[in-house]
Amino acid sequence: MAPQDAPEGGPLAGGADAARGEAVAQAFVAARRAAQGLAAYPGTPPADMGAAYAIQDRAIVIDGRAVAGWKVGKINPPDDARLGTNRLAGPIFADTVHTLAPGEERAMPVFADGFGAAEAEFLLHVAPGWDGRVPATNAEVPALVDAVHIGIEIASSPYPAINADGPPVTASDFGNNHGLLIGPALGHGAHSDFDAIEVRLSIGGETVGCATSATMLDGPLGAVRFLLENLAARGIDCAQGTWVSTGAVTGVHPVSPGDRVEAEFAGHGTLRCRIEAAKGY
Repeated sequence: MAPQDAPEGGPLAGGADAARGEAVAQAFVAARRAAQGLAAYPGTPPADMGAAYAIQDRAIVIDGRAVAGWKVGKINPPDDARLGTNRLAGPIFADTVHTLAPGEERAMPVFADGFGAAEAEFLLHVAPGWDGRVPATNAEVPALVDAVHIGIEIASSPYPAINADGPPVTASDFGNNHGLLIGPALGHGAHSDFDAIEVRLSIGGETVGCATSATMLDGPLGAVRFLLENLAARGIDCAQGTWVSTGAVTGVHPVSPGDRVEAEFAGHGTLRCRIEAAKGY
């Protein structure tokens, strides 16, 4: 699957607010490249999702790596009403995406001086050829999907309060993504049976979450529909196909270097990884 096109890129347009957004984008990319923590938000935090995505889009261009997919995260009340959306999105860079072999335990990095978490998720791949039209209903989504897998999203940011400071801040730093593990594929028609799969996530051998996708708004299909609408509105082309990490089934679970993570999708496989400190790129 070829990575999709990044947003168009010069500096953010539009006066003092744009200059501040440009500085935030530059600071986050520099901190990620150096694997250095940020004790404070590097500038004026965005107040809404439009401002957050403007920073994110600019940071994608500054970073320069290919984007292989997108993470989708939930926005909880009351922020959902205030911001006019119940989900957010962020890029997953191709060099942070790894397919697990059976029985493999892979090292996954987090920013040791920032925020780190592991999330068990269903991964849906939008097939090449998407023409930019957004599905009107979730029932239309499966026709656009050519693969469904189980996986683990690694959420991490150099800024420790990336989630605590609210969804616009989260979205401004790549949606708090820092990697994706792709596990086994689910069978044909799995999209009709997500809610029947119990998902359990353990850290250090202790269960920290157990749930099904029935707790996830309108589920993985709704996450894909949200993402396609989000990308279309931002002018981002993924006609060559894209992965969608559709949201944390059991919740967002903090991790630190040295932790071992296990995600079990009942009847469909178990994924394992160990957490290490990021070394930069």
